[in-house]
Amino acid sequence: MPLSLLDLAQVGPGETVAASLRHSEDLARLADDSGYRRLWYAEHHNMAAIASSAPAVLIAHMAAITTRIRLGAGGVMLPNHSPLTIAEQFGTLAELYPGRIDLGLGRAPGGDRATFAALRRDPAAAESFPRDVVELQRYLRGVPQESGVVATPGAGTDVPLYILGSSLFGAQLAAYLGLPYAFASHFAPAALEQAIALYRTEFRPAPTLDGGETEPYLIVAAGVIADDDEAVALEQAHVTKRQRAKHLFARGRRLTDTEADDLLAGPVGRQVEEMMHHAAVGTPARVRAQIADFASATGADEVMLAPMAPDRRVWLGTATHLAP
Repeated sequence: MPLSLLDLAQVGPGETVAASLRHSEDLARLADDSGYRRLWYAEHHNMAAIASSAPAVLIAHMAAITTRIRLGAGGVMLPNHSPLTIAEQFGTLAELYPGRIDLGLGRAPGGDRATFAALRRDPAAAESFPRDVVELQRYLRGVPQESGVVATPGAGTDVPLYILGSSLFGAQLAAYLGLPYAFASHFAPAALEQAIALYRTEFRPAPTLDGGETEPYLIVAAGVIADDDEAVALEQAHVTKRQRAKHLFARGRRLTDTEADDLLAGPVGRQVEEMMHHAAVGTPARVRAQIADFASATGADEVMLAPMAPDRRVWLGTATHLAP
C-alpha cells in the first residue's frame, strides 16, 4: 500500500512562520529519503495556524531540496484562481521538475467570505468548478482553446490532476471525468463510504495521451500520531482536539485550555471526535495496524497520512515511525 504525506505547514503556539517552514523542510527531506510516494500541501487563507496559503511556492522550494518524491497541491482551491494561472504555475513546476508534480483540485474556498473578497473572487465561482477543471486540463494538455490562449509554460506538461473532496459532489465529478479521487477523511469523514461507492460505480474511463484509458484511483487521508510511548501519543491527540475546539468554536474569543476542555466535554467534543474518526493514534505498531485496516475497509489505492501532533518531536517522529 503506497503511503504519502499531507503537510499543512502548521504554525504551532509560540512558533514563527519561518520556523514552521523550516520544520516542513525537515519533513520533505525525511519523506524523500524514506520511501513516501508523494507530499502534498493544502491551500488555506486567513488562518494564523496554517502557513500553506501558496502551495505552488512551497512545492517549488521543497522540490529544490529533494530528489525523488512527488510534490503537489492537496489541493489548490480552484475557485480562488483562473485556470490559466494555475496551468502556468504548475506547468512551470513540471518543466523544472519533470515527473514529480501533482495537482489536486478542490472546490471549497479555503477561507471565509472576507478572504474571498480579498482575493477579488466571488463565492459563485465555485459553481463553475467542473468547467474550470476541464479548461485547466485542456491548458495542460495543450489542447487549443476557443480563445486561442496557450499556457506557456504548461501546454504539453499534462500535469496529473486529482479531484479532492469530502462530499458526493467531488466523487461524482472525478468519476465523470475519469480522474483520481482523494477524499478528505482526515477532517470530514461523514460521507466517506457513500462517496467511494459513488466514485467506483459511476467511474467513466477517460482516454490517456498514450492511447490507453484511465482507471479508478482512490486516495484516502488519515490523521496520525505515533510514538513509542502510547501515553505520549494519546496526550498529543487530546491536545490536538483541544486546538481544534479553540480554532473552530471559539467564536472570536481566546480560550484557555480549561475552557477548551469544557467545550470538548459537550456537543463540541462529539463534533471534534467525528472529525477525527479515522485518526490513528498510539504506538507505531498500533498505528500501522489501524492504517492497514482503514485501507482494507475502504479499498483505497493509497493512504495519505496527515501527522497532527502539536509537539514537533512527535510530529516528525510520526512520519519517521510510519515510513514505508
